[in-house]
Amino acid sequence: MMGASDSDDRPGSAVTMAALAVIVFLQVPVIVVVLAAFSTTSYLTIPPQGLTLAWFGKVLSDPSYLSAIRMSLILACGSTAISLLLGVAAAYALFRKALPGSEAITSVLMAPLVLPAVVIGVALLQYYSLTGLRGSLFGLLMAHVVITVPYIVRSALASLSGLDLAVEEAARVLGANGVEAFRLVTLPLILPGLVAGALFAFITSLDNVPVTIFLISANQTTLPVLIFSSVEMGIDPSVAAVSTLLIAATGIILLIAERRFGFHRFV
Repeated sequence: MMGASDSDDRPGSAVTMAALAVIVFLQVPVIVVVLAAFSTTSYLTIPPQGLTLAWFGKVLSDPSYLSAIRMSLILACGSTAISLLLGVAAAYALFRKALPGSEAITSVLMAPLVLPAVVIGVALLQYYSLTGLRGSLFGLLMAHVVITVPYIVRSALASLSGLDLAVEEAARVLGANGVEAFRLVTLPLILPGLVAGALFAFITSLDNVPVTIFLISANQTTLPVLIFSSVEMGIDPSVAAVSTLLIAATGIILLIAERRFGFHRFV
């Protein structure tokens, strides 16, 4: 009996160790970037030669970085807000079967998740060149909406699929109209899923390079594009520092959202 129990535990232990090894392997690049951000040398080196916060100060006082951060936040916040409005409305209509050809519409809305980002960037570049939107903030914002709205639609549909429509119907029987029933009953029930979709949309917009680099004007730049350009010209610890700030900010936002909404159930 003892031998059988030991042999049953070994496969589980082996799988656990293998999973831990994969997790550690995937986190090595992140650890390297974070360590490099604290190096006192003017070039990337691991392990860091001394410890300093000077590179973080350089990033936070550099006008080019501050301008890029501002532009990235404007695009990420704006596209996420617009995607929430459009995506929730579309998902609700598709869930209620209010539109003919719901499956085809869903496939079209999900297409940006399947198509390579470079293809989307080139297609939008050609379209914007014809319509005169190339280089405009509005055009760039709409491009980010295109690549972020699928995350909202997918998370909203997943949340709505577990919703009992009788609850909403009960609210209507008690006197609420359609808008009130959705706002007071349906929306709170699907809120964790929407938070998950909004976080994915925000991070996707904030981190996007393939689409943005085709559409941005010469006097505009976003943080990922600036990092990409800096890496092409040579890597210094300031790139690692701004990357570390992004990692830390993303981790804090995800932790707060998980503690507040428990959105892991919808991802």
